[in-house]
Amino acid sequence: MNKLTLIKIGGNVIDNPDALSRFLTAFASVPGSKLLVHGGGKIATQVAEKLGIETTMIDGRRITDQPMLDVVTMVYGGLVNKQLVARLQALDINAIGMTGADAGTVLAHKRPVNEIDYGLVGDIDEVDSGQIQFFLRQGLTPVFAPITYGKAGELFNTNADTMASAIAVDMVRHNEVTLVYCFEKRGVLADPADDDSVIATLTPDRYAEHKAAGTINKGMIPKLDNAFNAIRNGVMRVIICHADDVAAAVLHGAGTTLTL
Repeated sequence: MNKLTLIKIGGNVIDNPDALSRFLTAFASVPGSKLLVHGGGKIATQVAEKLGIETTMIDGRRITDQPMLDVVTMVYGGLVNKQLVARLQALDINAIGMTGADAGTVLAHKRPVNEIDYGLVGDIDEVDSGQIQFFLRQGLTPVFAPITYGKAGELFNTNADTMASAIAVDMVRHNEVTLVYCFEKRGVLADPADDDSVIATLTPDRYAEHKAAGTINKGMIPKLDNAFNAIRNGVMRVIICHADDVAAAVLHGAGTTLTL
């Protein structure tokens, strides 16, 4: 079976020009078929402010009304996505920029309102992995912005970690998939204040222990929930590592590897 490496890069790296350059060089050196899912960083907030559109965040998640959806679609699906594609072309990676709406690849519905109304935020229903595999067979490297679409033709802002996990799970139909979450830390840390306290292997039981102790908290929890969901649903390997170490993580092991 073919091997595919699916890599998700976070907004903090996108916001740092030097870190982003190092990541893209490392990404380009990952052998074989690969796919990139990216977050948006702070650029959408900055553009919204210039347009007089208020940004509301709850627990690190953006409330997305129609004006904000317009902004994130322009910024994530346009500016950020195409900048990444152009820079990968300069590194001899034949990238194709996409959202979930392109070629009908990631279908979603509006998140139901419970305690919080997140607005036009999408929860994923279906991934068309066959269509994505078609692009890979043409020698293309898909670069996905975290925008999905609904059956009525609407667009949704969608969590990039969730999008990476959902695509990875469906791509298992065609490939042995390695999913890598890259960000500004060297992995999952046993002590958030100590960058050297990387947990080399993380199991569900140990994850629960760290959550109970509060050493794994905030934005790392949904990231790890998505990562464990992927490995429970057939993804061969899930790694969380520093953006600079992505090639080393895939080839030799670095950061934190999840196991069941």
